[in-house]
Amino acid sequence: MYTVINADLLRQAAMLLSNILDFNSPADAKLSEFFKNNRDLGTKERAFVAESVYGVLRRLRFLSTVTANEENDPDDARKLILAWLLRIQGMSLRELGATLSEQQKEWAITIKTKSTDGMSLAVQADVRDWLWDKLVAQYGETEALKIARSMHESASLDLRVNTIKGNREETLQKLIAENTSSLTNIELTPYSPIGIRMPQRLNISRHVLFTEGKIEVQDEGSQILAHLVAPKRGMMVADFCAGAGGKTLALGALMRNTGRLYAFDISEKRLNNLGKRLKRSGLSNLHAQVITSESDPKLKRLNGKFDRVLVDAPCTGLGTLRRNPDLKWRQLPQDVAELTQKQAAILARAAKLVKAGGRLVYSTCSLLADENEQIAEAFLSTHPDYTLVNAAEILAQNQINLDTGTMLKLFPHLHGTDGFFAAVFERDALLTEKKSTEKAHETAEKNAVIAADSEPLAEAEQISEESKVKKVVKKPLRKRSRSIQ
Repeated sequence: MYTVINADLLRQAAMLLSNILDFNSPADAKLSEFFKNNRDLGTKERAFVAESVYGVLRRLRFLSTVTANEENDPDDARKLILAWLLRIQGMSLRELGATLSEQQKEWAITIKTKSTDGMSLAVQADVRDWLWDKLVAQYGETEALKIARSMHESASLDLRVNTIKGNREETLQKLIAENTSSLTNIELTPYSPIGIRMPQRLNISRHVLFTEGKIEVQDEGSQILAHLVAPKRGMMVADFCAGAGGKTLALGALMRNTGRLYAFDISEKRLNNLGKRLKRSGLSNLHAQVITSESDPKLKRLNGKFDRVLVDAPCTGLGTLRRNPDLKWRQLPQDVAELTQKQAAILARAAKLVKAGGRLVYSTCSLLADENEQIAEAFLSTHPDYTLVNAAEILAQNQINLDTGTMLKLFPHLHGTDGFFAAVFERDALLTEKKSTEKAHETAEKNAVIAADSEPLAEAEQISEESKVKKVVKKPLRKRSRSIQ
């Protein structure tokens, strides 16, 4: 499964884990930094370090229980790695015996024999109590446990075929023709018509299909989202929270490189990363624009211009725990409250960009109703010119047989994707026109009132000026009469 596990490799994995357990920055960033500082590690050694550390993060609460960790115990990380190998990976004491010190063997025996009877459901689910309570309140106990447990597994590697440069069937055949041990079990994604799924996690960044821009790494859920936006040729489309641009590029391909596609984001660094991907993609209709916030004044000139606007809002990311397991330990209830305020503000501002009859899509990779249904319902209650459109009907129109209800809801245990949510809104052409007419009338009436109010003032000023003239005229006449006398 891995390279031969030795004491030094366990030590390095534990060192990285200990650093990540501070939870002061994303795990993937610390992993990348660790590998940069340890370039002597081979491919298999790197795989063990990454998978063992992420494996512990996925099952941290359970593993902490079976290791009976003490707070600030410097050996906690080593115990956790050992517990992951024994209790999750199913390795035996015999297999690890030669690797372990005498003290570690004692830990291993305790870990292996620790009873799991009486563990709470939140511990079994491997989430914090506050998150477990929210999941149970929203989905019920049984379904909440299924959702949480589906996040214990690592995600598959999903690829999006860039239809600007090729098609799925040809790309799949090229991958299969390679017939290498690292590219086994390749299959088509069940819902996305442009996706390929590779169950094994591997580095695809140097593959010729990737370097030529014919494939992109993208979860099937994100691919489906692009089809929910469903941009057409020649449209004007905006990705309002573009990030590194994965969904933006998918939209551009669906537009067949026509029309005008905008990528907005507050991070110049993320948009720069999009620039690198754009060169590979072959797209020429994309315009990246850094904005200071959703209220950036430069957006005003674009109000009412777009046929489609996607708002993939910043969120807790709790639907991506297969890939980012540290999020369930880093996120707190106050983070959810702050994010929901931001999400509502971003959605309200993006709505102004949509033209009459246009489509607005709000999405997150969260599992929580706070960030999903509640945001959508609140938006509808304050925007009477928008109506909710059935997501399943839109997907059916695009030959995607996926019905999760009026709003799109994807889960790993049901769909094999990350957790995704999306709601589709359409701006009513008649209501928008009526609203614009009423506003024009209000403006005209206001101007008329201002004009009417200003007439007496103008008349008074004119009378005053005439009086001054008369006074000026009379004075010299009186002086002249005196002088004649």
